[in-house]
Amino acid sequence: MDFSLTQEQQMLRDLVGNFVRDNVIPLEPNVLAREASGQRKSLTAEEHGALDDKAKALGLYGLESPEEFDGANLDAVSMVGVFEELGKTAVDYFFPPDSPNLHMLMQTCNDEQRQKYLEPYARGEATSCIAISEPGGGGDPAAMTSRAIEDGNGWKITGRKIWVSGAANADFVILMAVTDPSKGSRGGISAFIVEKGTPGFNIAREIPMIGGRKTYEIALDDMKLPGGALLGELGNGFGPMQLRLSRRRIEMAARCAGTTRRALDEMKGWVKQRKTFGALLSDRQSIQWWIADAEMQLHALRLMVYNTAAKIDRGEQARTECSMVKLMGTELAWDTVDKAMQSFGAMGMTQELPLQAMANHVRVQRIYEGPSEVHRMLIARHALQDRIPGL
Repeated sequence: MDFSLTQEQQMLRDLVGNFVRDNVIPLEPNVLAREASGQRKSLTAEEHGALDDKAKALGLYGLESPEEFDGANLDAVSMVGVFEELGKTAVDYFFPPDSPNLHMLMQTCNDEQRQKYLEPYARGEATSCIAISEPGGGGDPAAMTSRAIEDGNGWKITGRKIWVSGAANADFVILMAVTDPSKGSRGGISAFIVEKGTPGFNIAREIPMIGGRKTYEIALDDMKLPGGALLGELGNGFGPMQLRLSRRRIEMAARCAGTTRRALDEMKGWVKQRKTFGALLSDRQSIQWWIADAEMQLHALRLMVYNTAAKIDRGEQARTECSMVKLMGTELAWDTVDKAMQSFGAMGMTQELPLQAMANHVRVQRIYEGPSEVHRMLIARHALQDRIPGL
């Protein structure tokens, strides 16, 4: 099996790598300084706008968008290198549009929705978020209670959603709700598009998260939607949502591979110059083993991610592999960043280095899109059915 990239894929990866090195990483001191002073750990509107302009000029907008909307329509394998390079910085930046929601919209939008929502989103002219989780429900879709009831020619939705990132500024929200309680996740959950400013869609509270991020809890107070707000088939919201989650999990694994690479490079540069008790840290066996183990596991992770992406590009079922790479990627990045911080000693605890910001970002990813324990459960369930050999 050939894991080498095509010339075009390698050129894209190099282009993104240069963009991150020359334009994004230099912004880290500004972002870290704002975080240290109690401000949000994010780019300013001016910084974000400047990055967007440069990315657009380089042709890095709409990489996965359909060609009809001036996108490059890139496959999952090509995007692995893109996400790896973006993972090498503590600055949280991605090229519009957000990949998982894009693929969900591409699979489910009807002709009217393609023009109204997908086209501006694919062009990077609109933003979206998704509302799945509910208070007390965790990552179990079968525990979803937000209810959508047909109301004349439209829908009335009541309930609550939580951990909705970007809800305050999104132009539209992809909302999951129960349309047939008797069927649960197997035909009873539907997806809807909720436009910004829709009456009944109320932000109940803003929730500060580690690393300076924020997310939101949403109250759905008899929210009324037109019939055209239904996204995809009635009762089939779970399938497209799984496609979205699979794409996000590959993206997260690839970004974590980039984070691991950055943390390893920071650690290797430091231990080759830092002496303790008369010897370089790089001569300490414990440090050498940290580095050896991380390099070995990173190599395995990258092969797994490319293999999983290739399966998705071939149209194969890869849900178990997506769980594997998401689990391995987040756990490896967490362990490697932690060891890098340990190797720096007290300096590794400061907000002057990007390591603590990277640690916070990875810590969140160990929960988002399914916590590590849930993925272990899914992988084990698959294995106990004797389905792991050859996957």
